[in-house]
Amino acid sequence: MLLAACQIRIGGTPPQTGPSPSPVGFISEKILGIQGDATTSSSYPGIPWVRLGYPTCVSSNLSGQVLKDTIKSYHQQGMRVLLTYCQTSGDNLFATNPLNDVAQSGADAVQCGNEQMKQSATTLYVTPGRFARFFDLCQGAVYAVRPDIPVILGAMDPLVVPDDDAKLMNQVQYLDAMQSAMNSSVHPGGSWNWRSQTLGLIDSWHNGYPGADTNNLYQLYVFWAQQLRVDNTNGDLGKHLWVVEGTGCVNGCGIDASNRRDVAISHILTLITDVQTTMKYGVPFFYFSGRDFYTTQIGWIFGVLDVNGLPKPLRQDLPMGAVKLVLSCSSGKIVVADQEQLLAKLYSGCTLPAGYTSTLES
Repeated sequence: MLLAACQIRIGGTPPQTGPSPSPVGFISEKILGIQGDATTSSSYPGIPWVRLGYPTCVSSNLSGQVLKDTIKSYHQQGMRVLLTYCQTSGDNLFATNPLNDVAQSGADAVQCGNEQMKQSATTLYVTPGRFARFFDLCQGAVYAVRPDIPVILGAMDPLVVPDDDAKLMNQVQYLDAMQSAMNSSVHPGGSWNWRSQTLGLIDSWHNGYPGADTNNLYQLYVFWAQQLRVDNTNGDLGKHLWVVEGTGCVNGCGIDASNRRDVAISHILTLITDVQTTMKYGVPFFYFSGRDFYTTQIGWIFGVLDVNGLPKPLRQDLPMGAVKLVLSCSSGKIVVADQEQLLAKLYSGCTLPAGYTSTLES
């Protein structure tokens, strides 16, 4: 549901402070982040990763030295960066200069392509054969500079289980066709296998509301574990799958977009359910979005900060402090009243109180 046009961007040189730029030994279940914003001015204290997009995803000046400096600034805040490079049209798809710029940016992980399988007026579909060539160029450029960092194979557009089961199989068939092209035309006689790569996944559904059994993210984990032929209970899934966008759904999913209460409850319960699900199965996850913004196709996208980058209450239809949760953390009990703080504390392993759903729905 969320498009390449909604992505964000970034880049950088190896940081002098903050974490080491080398991601060797990254633990999948510790890769927990949030989508950054176009101005890169928002701060997300306590959240370990941020996802940003190159100007091929959305208009910005985040290329070259600006890109490098921006990533460096996030490193200095103690955050790592997933940089998304969205596919372009025509022969520009295979342009090497921007790919080299991405490779030299200092990002800790790179996503090559976004929703490349989706055929719609708002996304840029790429045939499997062309995408195979693009991904090979993109991954090769990154590995030439940083052979130790994760490179994500695009992102599959959001679908719902079981309604979209046939479309999910179409995504598998796309990957099969990409694999065939990689081994026949890109690298003739090769043995490239998409199941040995790391796939990007997008989930846009109202997980957790209404009812705890509403959990499309879990169903997608089950499906892709089967297709990847890995066990989804022992952490192996996180070695082959990154959720590059996880968010709720308001329009076209059975929730009344004009009902501020229902939208607010759905939003916060989706955030909680998604984090609990991804941490249980050890899959890297990026919550979408950090800051509210408006798109004519979808309307308001609900972030953990408002459009000005300021904290939002847990129930965004109510004043700050009207609803609070007392979390149990390793340091003791912590009272949480805003969404960014809740996300950060959940990522750090804090647990919710019994009856939190009733509290949020009251």
